[in-house]
Amino acid sequence: MKFDGPPISPSGMASLRARYDHLLGTERPAIVEIVSWAAGNGDRSENGDYLYGRKRMREIDRELSYLARRMKALRVVDPAAQGERGKVFFGAEVELADEDDERLTVTIVGDDEQDASSGRIGWSAPIARALRGAAVGDLRVVRLPSGEKEWEIMRIEYP
Repeated sequence: MKFDGPPISPSGMASLRARYDHLLGTERPAIVEIVSWAAGNGDRSENGDYLYGRKRMREIDRELSYLARRMKALRVVDPAAQGERGKVFFGAEVELADEDDERLTVTIVGDDEQDASSGRIGWSAPIARALRGAAVGDLRVVRLPSGEKEWEIMRIEYP
């Protein structure tokens, strides 16, 4: 599968869009109102509401800018539309077994939606890079900070 930019699932893009819309439509207008009110109270140098509001507005503007750039760069890839389901590509849920037959199940998602605690591994993570293109029964060596580990692909599923 070829991508023009980093991949993200439709639900991952929806989450980014929802965060952007919330910041732009709810949080930023509330902060603008607080800053306007605080500015009307006189001396701004010792006005905590004004100083905090300005700081928070800069943080929101920075995050809005980041989210806008990120959403423009990302490419939405629907894992359910994956044609070749016998190999590991974006969106695959993969069951792995190590040398001691310890099992691990991971889902390969976009870097913006990764959450290792729930088994959602980012597309550019070492384990995801090692698994790309693998089929059931293949052995893959993953180079981790703790050293190399060999995994066998036991199962591949797509939504």
